[in-house]
Amino acid sequence: MHHKDIHKYLVNLGNPNIAEHSQRFFKTGPGEYGEGDIFLGIRMPVIRATIKLFKEADLATAQSLLKSQYHEIRIFALLLMVTLFKKSSFDEQANIYKVYLANTQYINNWDLVDCSAHYIVGQHLLNEGLIDNDLFTKGQGTLHKLVKSDSLWERRIAVLASFQFIRAHEFKLSLNIYEALLEDPEDLIHKAVGWMLRELGKRDRELLEAFLKKHINHMPRTMLRYAIEKFTKEERQYFLTLKR
Repeated sequence: MHHKDIHKYLVNLGNPNIAEHSQRFFKTGPGEYGEGDIFLGIRMPVIRATIKLFKEADLATAQSLLKSQYHEIRIFALLLMVTLFKKSSFDEQANIYKVYLANTQYINNWDLVDCSAHYIVGQHLLNEGLIDNDLFTKGQGTLHKLVKSDSLWERRIAVLASFQFIRAHEFKLSLNIYEALLEDPEDLIHKAVGWMLRELGKRDRELLEAFLKKHINHMPRTMLRYAIEKFTKEERQYFLTLKR
């Protein structure tokens, strides 16, 4: 199946009313984080179902579709890459990972990052054993480059990649990523780090509390609120009081 055929199929699924709502929800106005993005108006379940229709599509097709002006077609491309990654050999996965990182300019909204980064970047680094904490702290390696990137979305890719580390109980590197982003200016990074801290806390509550107490005065309030969302009311109040 040629990428142009898939592109045409997806365009025909568009709904102007849904598209109008999405334009507002994903902040596409002047000066907003999604400025200039264009939506067709296709719900995520429909996009996921469409992946099954074109399950024979390859990585080259995904790469072509990822360059589309339409947000939902870029989502389709990323979900296709995730699907291909899960069923590929180690060498094929490494190639998908390289293509992903070579095209981050098209992974330019939070939902695009969140549906793909941990499945591809995080899992590949785990598979290769490339979660060496020393490399990160010495300023080397993929994750350090992403964390230090001027791109909001590349920094969010680094945060979401850590989701896979957390699932594998590899906490040390994850916490170093979060420490490096404590003073990040973007609210979307604060939310992502807080979310990942919350996930870490599900596996190791003591480690999460120690991190919070250590960094409470440098942590944005949004990040803290996301991190303690599953705490009791009394526990949340305790940490919010510490923040004051």
